[in-house]
Amino acid sequence: MFDNLSSKLEKVFKHLRGFGKLSEKNIEDALKDVRLSLLEADVNYIIVKEFIENVKNKAIGEKVMDSLTPSQQMIKIIRDEMAALLGESEPLNIKAKPPVIIMLAGLQGSGKTTTAGKLALYLSRIKRSVYLVPADIYRPAAILQLKKIGASINIPVYDTRNEANPDEKPAEIVKNAINISEKNAYDTIIIDTAGRLEIDEPLMNELKELKNKFAPNEILFVADSMLGQSAVNVAKKFNDMLGITGVILTKVDGDSRGGAALSIKKTINKPIKFIGTGEKLSDFEIFHGDRVAERILGMGDVLSLIEKAQESIDEKTAKSLEASITKKDFTIKDFADQLGMVSKIGGVAQIASMIPGFSKIKDKFNPEAAEKELVKIKAIINSMTEKERKNPDILNGGRRKRIALGSGVTVNDVNIFINKFEEVKKMMKSFKKNKFGGPLKNIKNMFNNINQ
Repeated sequence: MFDNLSSKLEKVFKHLRGFGKLSEKNIEDALKDVRLSLLEADVNYIIVKEFIENVKNKAIGEKVMDSLTPSQQMIKIIRDEMAALLGESEPLNIKAKPPVIIMLAGLQGSGKTTTAGKLALYLSRIKRSVYLVPADIYRPAAILQLKKIGASINIPVYDTRNEANPDEKPAEIVKNAINISEKNAYDTIIIDTAGRLEIDEPLMNELKELKNKFAPNEILFVADSMLGQSAVNVAKKFNDMLGITGVILTKVDGDSRGGAALSIKKTINKPIKFIGTGEKLSDFEIFHGDRVAERILGMGDVLSLIEKAQESIDEKTAKSLEASITKKDFTIKDFADQLGMVSKIGGVAQIASMIPGFSKIKDKFNPEAAEKELVKIKAIINSMTEKERKNPDILNGGRRKRIALGSGVTVNDVNIFINKFEEVKKMMKSFKKNKFGGPLKNIKNMFNNINQ
């Protein structure tokens, strides 16, 4: 997430740490680099100007130059200003009389349909009874896609333009869906509206009609984060013409710059409510400006990592993980169970980015190579017998050759895995000895070992 911006800011902070004391000139020089980094990240230049002025005034006004840790104080000021720029988390308006109506709007290709599925999954996990409504009558593929998504997460989907009613208009679709929701006690409706390649009058008129007739509790603009200022400009037009209540940023995992995220709240004065962080339907997070600011500045995001773990791992599995970490004999079977949990929480790169201090070693870390290595490791483990997983000491040359053939790798690959497993086994022992700093450090080391 926003890797290019993070890397550039890390260089600025590294330079600042080289000074025992900061002069006004040091601060101004650093802020010139911060300014350039933000402009290259495609942040609106007016916003950048105001941001730099605010940081400068606070840096000099709070006597950063006289602080015992001037660089840390400076970073804290930038962090606070960035968090303010991104905005605070604001919950969805779902406490109204059911059915609560959430309408998604945006341009074609922004990821609305997938986002509808992600939002539905999120709401179902907090015990909402969700009904998905495909209202994009211009793209039959969008209707089919939403039906497939609904089936995959066991959420009902309105049968748009079926054989009995092939000429339904969007307003009819929503009206019929509301009637069905009331009969079936669905408390939340998510409407996936049509998009265009660009804003046009028919699109906006259609959305205005839906707004006027059904008064959605939320009108969420779905924006492609990778479009930078273009996404912000479109969001402004939608807000001016439609009056949106919030924003969902998609494809944040592929956005190395961050211009849309850092500009959109200030530009339209509407909150970012969620971010899409990957291709899976579970790759969807409540937006927290302070946490994102800390990720950008290389401070990690332990709270979000914990929340993702709680969402993905039930209490029984968590206790099993704790037992495997603390028990005397950590086996390959235990290791395989932990890899399964990593897959549930998110990809290796996503998890690593949330670990404090990871930014300092990320240049040596190749997430794609790590993911491929994990696939190879899983194949090797799956080719072992239950007895071999529980007691790796019996893995002689003949057994290793059989495992290599069964998993499609070389004997050397199997040997490398066994050596890495022994390293991880040592780390697991140290988890019992360390309460706070140790585990985080060991997780970083584990990612390094997997990546090598």
